[in-house]
Amino acid sequence: MKRKGILFLIMLMIFAVAVSGCTEEVETQAPTYEAEGDDISNEEEAQEKISVVATLFPQYDFARRIGGGNVEVRYLLPTGTEAHSYEPTPQDMVSLLTADVFLYTGDFMEPWTKNIVENLKEEDVLVIDLSQGIPLLTADDHDHDDDHDDDHGDEAVDPHYWTDPNMAIIMVKTIGGALSQADPDNAEQYKNEEAALIEDLMTLDSDIREALSRTKSKTILSGGHFAFGYFARQYGLEHMSPYAGFSPNAEPTPQRITALIQTIEETGANAIYHEELIDPKVAQVIVDETGVKLMLLHGAHNISKEELDSGKTYIEIMYDNLENLKEGLGYE
Repeated sequence: MKRKGILFLIMLMIFAVAVSGCTEEVETQAPTYEAEGDDISNEEEAQEKISVVATLFPQYDFARRIGGGNVEVRYLLPTGTEAHSYEPTPQDMVSLLTADVFLYTGDFMEPWTKNIVENLKEEDVLVIDLSQGIPLLTADDHDHDDDHDDDHGDEAVDPHYWTDPNMAIIMVKTIGGALSQADPDNAEQYKNEEAALIEDLMTLDSDIREALSRTKSKTILSGGHFAFGYFARQYGLEHMSPYAGFSPNAEPTPQRITALIQTIEETGANAIYHEELIDPKVAQVIVDETGVKLMLLHGAHNISKEELDSGKTYIEIMYDNLENLKEGLGYE
């Protein structure tokens, strides 16, 4: 873990306040969570660990598993908050510039990173854009609604690639390589943990394919901003949502809500899905109108404090999603 001068950190705090436009008291951020099994008895031992800062939950989860006892992973996003609206605080900026490795999803998910990436590289932080090697989708790639138009909200590119376990495998390989680069003495251990995690993700992929091949319906009906475009494309599913695009700032249209209700009535769908950590107001309106079941489809952007404290993993979240999909799509 690198050590920075006090003067530099003071200057950084001033810079961060200017960038984020903070004028109110800074909220308490998510704590640092060490990898399972860590037992840090003194500061000197802690300094020997590789310091990793991760933006969203998937890369946090993958880094702590691959890194094991050799890394200290800080989860930058405060638990229980909506991921798209996050802005770094001055304390977050200090954490970033004192890290060895910074893992982020990409410019489309975290546009605030555009202003700081070069600063991080100048301070010898290994900056890893996890969208590298990912074939990113646009709204046009998986918008199948008849009333489709060119208004996709604030984001023309879908940043939620981690919802496809096959894209998660690419992320895992990138993270494993980054840890090996930052800490070559433990590269063999990272490689072994990377391989084990990839095997688990391949099993998840196989289980999803088997289960979804046996569902009566192949259409996911979502009452929120649909984050499972990569998932749907990978497993041959259709999807409908009242929202155009991927940004939580987008608004549902009456035409899309009407079309969704009609689809439920015509197909006899069992469920409509909602997002994690967001009030499912639109989905509830549709439930009240149609009587279908409201079920969670967890996008794993972020998790609650209870989930984090319990050691919830990306793979567990995805298996929970699979069970809800089996119920909602009519598993036979």
